[in-house]
Amino acid sequence: MESQLTILLPIAAVWLAAGVLADGLPRLRNTRTLRRRTGWLLVLALSGVTLTAAALVGGLFSAGTAPVDRAAAGLTLAVGPALVVAVCSVRRIRRLWAGAGAFASAPATPAPHGLRAAAAHPLVGLPLQVSALTTLPAVIAAAGADLGAEPAVTGPAITVGALTVAVIGVRHALRHSRFAERTRPAASTSARAAGPLHV
Repeated sequence: MESQLTILLPIAAVWLAAGVLADGLPRLRNTRTLRRRTGWLLVLALSGVTLTAAALVGGLFSAGTAPVDRAAAGLTLAVGPALVVAVCSVRRIRRLWAGAGAFASAPATPAPHGLRAAAAHPLVGLPLQVSALTTLPAVIAAAGADLGAEPAVTGPAITVGALTVAVIGVRHALRHSRFAERTRPAASTSARAAGPLHV
C-alpha cells in the first residue's frame, strides 16, 4: 500500500460520508432527526475542510518526496470544491441546524417544507459531493493505477466526471425547486384560479 494512501483515504471517506448524508437531508420528515443529522453534517463538512487544508499545507512544507507531498499533489482537484464548502456550505448547514433547533421544544414536529427546501439547496449538497468525487482520482492513483499515463482513459474519465457533476447539480436544483414550490402560500394560487370577483 502506498503510504500517501493512508492520508488520502480518511479525507475521501469524510467527504463521501458528508455527501451521502447531505443527499438524504431533504427526505427527513422529522425536525428532531433533521437537526441531529444536520449537526453530524456540519461536523463532517468542517472535518473535510480541515483535513484537506492540513494535507495541502503539509505538502507545501515538505521536502517534495514525502507521502504528504504526494497526497497534496493529488488533492489539487479538491481545492475548489473544498473552498466552496468552507465559504458557502458550512454557513448554510449551520443556519439549517439553527432553524431545526427552533422546534426543539416539540421534537415530534414534522419538518416544514421551508427547512427541507433549505436542506435541498444545491450549495448544501453539491460542493460536498463534488469534493468527494475530486478525491477519487488521487485515491485511485495512490492505489497504484496511473491514470495520467493512459490518454485513452484520461479523456473519457474527465468527460464522465464532468457529466456526473452536471447531473448531480441538475438533480439538486430540481429537488430544491420542488420543495420551494410547496412553501408558497396556496391563497395566492387559489385567488388567481378564481379570477376577479364581481359585485
